[in-house]
Amino acid sequence: ASTRAKLPASTLALQHFDSVYKTYLGDLWPSVRAGLLSEQKYGALMNTFASNADVISALRSSGCRDFIIRDADAHKTSDQSRENDRPCTEAPSIRSDIQCFVFPRGDISRFKPARPDGAGLLSYYLLDAASVLPVLALDVQPDHAVLDLCAGPGGKTLAILQTQALRFLWANDLSGSRVSRLQRTLQSYVPKELRHEDKIRVTSLDGRKWRNMKDLEFDRVLVDVPCTTDRHSLMEDENNIFKRFRTKERQTLPLLQLELLL
Repeated sequence: ASTRAKLPASTLALQHFDSVYKTYLGDLWPSVRAGLLSEQKYGALMNTFASNADVISALRSSGCRDFIIRDADAHKTSDQSRENDRPCTEAPSIRSDIQCFVFPRGDISRFKPARPDGAGLLSYYLLDAASVLPVLALDVQPDHAVLDLCAGPGGKTLAILQTQALRFLWANDLSGSRVSRLQRTLQSYVPKELRHEDKIRVTSLDGRKWRNMKDLEFDRVLVDVPCTTDRHSLMEDENNIFKRFRTKERQTLPLLQLELLL
């Protein structure tokens, strides 16, 4: 026990994943393990509120591609295209408005920091490109009211807003620090005239108590529940959920996730 206590949290995380994930993933675990231990590869979520035509052109010139459009086209075989020439998501507004550029597979180039346009809005937001997929799955439609229950630090919230199709967005997170980051994200990417409470509301409420708010109705709800943040747990000892003093927090995480989802 004393030896275990002296191990860095990142080492404890790797030992845990080797034990648990190998059981579930089997032969796939070595490749997943290598991915988790590799540097994170980001996507650039384009900000449709900013003037970014020149930025998009520069990204394409550097070899980047919009993976969302490519994936939509990849679902069309020659037989399917004759029978059904639609992208995999039926809402055309989502396909046209959300753009996320990535470097090609095997290219570990880094994106430059986003620069503000003439109105002071940043041109793109760097995030794990997979974070865009739940937003596409939401299939946000015009006049929808959307709840992002665990919104901080704001990547998925910003992606939802890129559809420019919703009537109202409520972004919530229990963590005060994450709410602060969320608010800074909105200030950096969304025009001031859209950041009023009848369009976007930001709160710091306990998501487990949301079911008691009977008078609120939403067309779509996104719940990105707290997790073990596996790559962070393997790469950083700071704020690591595998630290010894956070053992109880980690053990109760599945219950918290369930309560948020229910």
